[in-house]
Amino acid sequence: MANKLTAGDSRTRSSVSIFIVAGLCCFFYLLGAWQRSGFGKGDSIAVEMTKSNAACNVIPNLNFETHHGGGAGMIDDSNSNVKAFEPCDAKYTDYTPCQDQARAMKFPRENMNYRERHCVPEEEKLHCLIPAPNGYVTPFRWPKSRDYVPYANAPYKSLTVEKAIQNWIQYEGNVFRFPGGGTQFPQGADKYIDQLASVIPIDNGTVRTALDTGCGVASWGAYLWKRKVIAMSFAPRDSHEAQVQFALERGVPAVIGVLGTIKMPYPARAFDMAHCSRCLIPWGSNDGMYMKEVDRVLRPGGFWVLSGPPINWKTNFKAWQRPREELEEEQRKIEETAKLLCWKKISEKAETAIWQKRLDSDTCRAEQENSGVEFCKASDPDDVWYKKMEGCVTPYSSEKSEEVPNVKPFPERLYAVPPRIENGLIPGVSAESYREDNKQWKKHVSYYKRINSILDSGRYRNIMDMNAGLGSFAAALESPKLWVMNVVPTIAEKSTLGAVYERGMIGIYHDWYYFCSSLLFEYCTLT
Repeated sequence: MANKLTAGDSRTRSSVSIFIVAGLCCFFYLLGAWQRSGFGKGDSIAVEMTKSNAACNVIPNLNFETHHGGGAGMIDDSNSNVKAFEPCDAKYTDYTPCQDQARAMKFPRENMNYRERHCVPEEEKLHCLIPAPNGYVTPFRWPKSRDYVPYANAPYKSLTVEKAIQNWIQYEGNVFRFPGGGTQFPQGADKYIDQLASVIPIDNGTVRTALDTGCGVASWGAYLWKRKVIAMSFAPRDSHEAQVQFALERGVPAVIGVLGTIKMPYPARAFDMAHCSRCLIPWGSNDGMYMKEVDRVLRPGGFWVLSGPPINWKTNFKAWQRPREELEEEQRKIEETAKLLCWKKISEKAETAIWQKRLDSDTCRAEQENSGVEFCKASDPDDVWYKKMEGCVTPYSSEKSEEVPNVKPFPERLYAVPPRIENGLIPGVSAESYREDNKQWKKHVSYYKRINSILDSGRYRNIMDMNAGLGSFAAALESPKLWVMNVVPTIAEKSTLGAVYERGMIGIYHDWYYFCSSLLFEYCTLT
């Protein structure tokens, strides 16, 4: 009897199981059909709103018009036809506009002119889309991306051989690994930054923006990030042609650039710290012209770090395989120029020296005048796009303001009124309009996040604001998961990039003739 009951129960359970499975199959089939139809609750709400002519007032006064004047961003499409751009040939995978290596070799080598931007004439422009490398995949999320880059995304192995003993980069299977080393810090950027932090207030928000000249694969900037310091790194497109691409694939701010004959595309008094780690820049040449250009972009009270030759040449000249007389003269010129710029050496240890730019402008100006220093005559030290670099010294502040602008520590400075605005140096922008701009962009970004739910999830690391204005879009997005390249077009009605830097963010001037390559940024917005 017991066996019969057990068999009967088994048949009952089997029938129930079949019924449940059949029911679930029907349910998911119907669910899939409903989803495929594209008509759900959100669609029904939209239909009802359309029928009732309801006004869309989720966020009032949401304005998507461009910020700058001069006609930029205004397109008359009344007689235009939509044009689809085809992909370029695969041979253009590494093509970087204005940085074509074959064309560059036709320009003078003096003062690195051939490594600067040289754009092609109108008739030679490409009108196609630069293709990604074969097998390109989504980069790893930060912070894993700091240490690993998929090989397919930047398939160049030369640096793994050339810089093997310096721990720049290693090839492991289908990825590159970045141990964090550099020419001057083969044991790792972290230890090197710890040494700098024993002299420079890196960890308390005083230093927020940094400039790394000749950055390599930007490990210095990569390891500064966890200390809430954001570095603008640049390096030329040279024999290490993939170094900036590696930096961006790692999720580190970087651009192709060089100290040559043209001023750097950054405003005056932008950076809290500037850095050169064996960057091979001849700092003492041309009457210290390159040091004077760094001085222009260095904020009063800011720091300049020089690691490598000729620092401590008496001990290292044999290892560097350079004549001691040559190194001695090189350091003499650097020390002499630093004194003219009112930079005080605050540390020299091993192969690293640190100078601090004086905050007292009155005393500095008097000393410079007594030394016969030539001051730059340009009325606007931020007007730098394709302007020749000069051997003159940029005055501490504008004639419109006798005070040397000072900024608050980060993150307080992110929403504090920038000194340029507070002192009335940006026409048409007041403290009140600045606060209103922030208010509006917080609303916009809140709306963007609802449209694109993964905007601040870590999926996007490198973001570009193609028309940054006061940087309020980037400020509203502020997060350890991402960074924003704030681009201020050279045709903008107001020069606002200086205020962006005073908020503790980074950016660059550009005329949008061409901008690097299509793989550098994951998310772009024209605001």
